[in-house]
Amino acid sequence: MKMAVVRFVFAALKAGVSGPDYERFEREVDYIVASKLKTIISYSTHRITEIGPGISGGPWDYVERIEVTDRAAYQAELAVVGKEMLKELYEKYLDRSMTVSVWSEQIEP
Repeated sequence: MKMAVVRFVFAALKAGVSGPDYERFEREVDYIVASKLKTIISYSTHRITEIGPGISGGPWDYVERIEVTDRAAYQAELAVVGKEMLKELYEKYLDRSMTVSVWSEQIEP
């Protein structure tokens, strides 16, 4: 049985960008583009409300959870289908230097 592959992306807003503006972009653009990628099983963005002690890096404002069928296929598809969305995302909303991601495999119950 193949394990679910999940990418978590921790992101910080650029200085001067409001949460509501970014969240509107997420609803109106990012979620729509994500729904078109055949390699994405599920995609969601979450507003971070608290970061526990001992976590270094950041500070981050949002975390995305992206479950994909295959990492390499997802990255290849995103580079084509998501190219313009990613360009707008980093030009207008997110600080690329603060964006970090973690790849994981789900442990089945």
